[in-house]
Amino acid sequence: MATLLYRLGRFAYDRRWLVLAVWLVIVAAVGGSAAAFHGQMTNNFQIPGTETQRMADKLKADLPSASGGSASIVFESPSAAFTDAQKQALSAKLNEIKGLDGVRNVTDPFTTQAQLDGAAAQIAAGNQELASNEAKLAAGEPQLTAAKAQLDANRAQLDAGQAQLDAQKKALAAQGLPEAAIAQATAAAQAQLDAGRAQLAAGQTQYDAGRTQADQGAAKIAQAKADLALATRQADAAKDIRFVSSDGKAAIASIQFTGATDGLPASLRSDIQRIANEVPDVEAHASKELTQDISSIFGASEAIGVAVAAVVLVVMLGTLIAAGLPLLMALAGVAVGVGGTFALTGVVQMSSVTPMLGLMLGLAVGIDYSLFIVNRHRNQLLRGMDPRESVALATGTSGNAVVFAGLTVVIALAALVVPGLPFLAVMGLSAAATVAVAVLVAITLLPAVLGFAGRRIISKRRWARADEENARAGHELEEEREDLAASNRGWGAWVTRHPWLSLVASVALLGVLAVPAASLRLALPDGGSEPVESTAYKAYDATGRYFGAGMTGPIIVVGELPAGLDANAAKAKQYDVADQLRSVDGVVAAVPATLSEDRRTAVFQVIPTDGPASASTVQVVHDLRAKGSDIQSQTGVTIGLTGQTAANVDISAKLADALPPYLTIVVGLSFVLLLLVFRSLLVPLLATGGFLLTLGAAFGSIVAVYQWGWLGPVFDVTHPGAILSFLPILLIGILFGLAMDYQVFITSGMRESYAHGQEAHLAVRTGFHHAARVITAAAIIMVSVFAGFIFSHLTMVRPLGFGLALGVLLDAFVVRMTLVPAVMRLLGGGAWWLPRWLDRLLPDLDIEGAKLERTTSAARPSAAGEPEPVGR
Repeated sequence: MATLLYRLGRFAYDRRWLVLAVWLVIVAAVGGSAAAFHGQMTNNFQIPGTETQRMADKLKADLPSASGGSASIVFESPSAAFTDAQKQALSAKLNEIKGLDGVRNVTDPFTTQAQLDGAAAQIAAGNQELASNEAKLAAGEPQLTAAKAQLDANRAQLDAGQAQLDAQKKALAAQGLPEAAIAQATAAAQAQLDAGRAQLAAGQTQYDAGRTQADQGAAKIAQAKADLALATRQADAAKDIRFVSSDGKAAIASIQFTGATDGLPASLRSDIQRIANEVPDVEAHASKELTQDISSIFGASEAIGVAVAAVVLVVMLGTLIAAGLPLLMALAGVAVGVGGTFALTGVVQMSSVTPMLGLMLGLAVGIDYSLFIVNRHRNQLLRGMDPRESVALATGTSGNAVVFAGLTVVIALAALVVPGLPFLAVMGLSAAATVAVAVLVAITLLPAVLGFAGRRIISKRRWARADEENARAGHELEEEREDLAASNRGWGAWVTRHPWLSLVASVALLGVLAVPAASLRLALPDGGSEPVESTAYKAYDATGRYFGAGMTGPIIVVGELPAGLDANAAKAKQYDVADQLRSVDGVVAAVPATLSEDRRTAVFQVIPTDGPASASTVQVVHDLRAKGSDIQSQTGVTIGLTGQTAANVDISAKLADALPPYLTIVVGLSFVLLLLVFRSLLVPLLATGGFLLTLGAAFGSIVAVYQWGWLGPVFDVTHPGAILSFLPILLIGILFGLAMDYQVFITSGMRESYAHGQEAHLAVRTGFHHAARVITAAAIIMVSVFAGFIFSHLTMVRPLGFGLALGVLLDAFVVRMTLVPAVMRLLGGGAWWLPRWLDRLLPDLDIEGAKLERTTSAARPSAAGEPEPVGR
């Protein structure tokens, strides 16, 4: 590999114009693709195959109107309750918002609250009217009973008279009277009976009409009773939900969109907020869904971090040209890596953290990788090496280490596909691609640009001093003596003189910092994690103060009702389920929200006691799911949970479960790679143990600051809470790669010195001395870049930036530059022990390029010829 990179560096140097042109074409093509094909990013995370996603898909199919995104606006009148004029003005503005393209519906809080407040009075009036109607019905019933009795008596009398008349007719017929005579003799009596029957029929008709009217009245009363019962249940279900605060100073309006909130045009977001703020003496606080801006990934704080890195480069390398090269290479790598990520947002759904992570890593590793090669090239030039040979050798030696370091980061990030979460896999693969581009830039574009820079990467004063030193006879031996003397001074020498103290102090410091990690709690961020001056935080805070924290993150329950229910039966089922849902501890209210046209799918809104990221709400989600079996057995309704609150719980749980196996993979990979690199059993164990200490300290510090709120004002943490769900797994992958970078650069020098015959303790000092300066600069640069993201406008990125900055700081200065030299000093020559059978099996990777140096040194002429002109 070293020889291949050596040739690649020499090719890039010789064909610098070609290499530069190719990279310019690549940057232009990627930039054009990003501009032409980029799509919307999202902060709604999904897990295919989970209950949350299944219910969301069911809603899209059965209730499309309920599947769009939603947001809220909290209106506040701090000084006094809303006036009637303000209420009318706000209702008019909400109607105006409802008419905007992309808005499906808007809930008017004043109308809704009036309906809720009037429900009790309406129910009482209904009950009073029902009682009156029942009394009237009851009063009329005796009359109907008496009329029926009279009708029955008259009918019996008529039947008896008819029977008597019929008997008389038979008697007359028996006497031999003709029928005409019989008819004539009984005509008067028969006429009287017929008149009585006609009167009876009229009475029966009158009675039947009265009976029908009474029965209809009874049916209406029964329906009214059923309606009042449903209305009472509805009022009971909604009694703990308010849309206008009890003091009349705040109101919350819900806005439902036709599509997802992440896809809302910026113009629609701004129009809604502008309209909402047009009512005098009323403050309008839009929720996070309306105010979050995920179209920008670079802000002022990130620029400050890059500026600090530039200052460090200037101090270390001495010229603006030399300092600018690593920055320029990092920017080129970021342009291609992050630009390619943006180009794919049109076809791949990804979160706003994805390009931000690529930017963060691309800048950090891009600067560091180029710095290692530039520093090596610069030192070789000062020793009198030919520029062309120096670029090629720097690429073959330091470039070889860069390739290995980049490979470890790429593998660790690519392993983020292991948990099986699509958004995390996309995040890891895009970041891995950006790091891979940074490596390619360092070993191809950088050698070409170094050819253009020529001698200008070193100041004239430093050139003059180098020429003077190289002209002195025996300067090589003098430099070796000075180098040995320098290695016996400074931090590395102190650590190796006091190894036990250094070891104990390092472990104690990292152990103390790791203690809070035992309380780590994972969740996705809510409005409370936004900056305190932001509209999103004000909306979250006002909602919690006036309406309860649970209103900031309701839980959506989807119920599948039995087939064949009529309207009333379906409503009754909904309230039966709502009663069951309200019986769960931690639930403030459970309200039926929507019912599909076929009355098979119902949506319920469950309001928990606390906010969506709280531990109690996580428990409510688990308890609601456990309640599902009881609900199914008692009501025949099958329920499932969906919505962002339930999805956040699912994501956090799955990521927590994926953390141990992912950490095992990373630790195992760490051991195998370092075993191959250093051909030692103890050095990989030391490196892996140091990585775990760094990881624990970083986790503990994140918990202390972002979960417990320690130093909150310093880091702008106004609302401490649970840690971002996917932060731990990202931190493991990224810190692993970066920790191995520093381990390779500092330990390879020790191994090389030991291999050249130095005693073990001297080899530790010498190797430390050779690597300390560049590692210090590289670590400060990386810490500066990561620290720039601690105050990012994307609040999800802030704890990640903090964890990476602190993790690199601790790993570089406490673990790699204190703990590792101390333990290596204590182990002595035993640090490099490897069983013979294993030594024969392992390939010699020669990461530090020692064989290449020996080969090229032997091929170089002993007498220096005319150097090749540079900078042409």
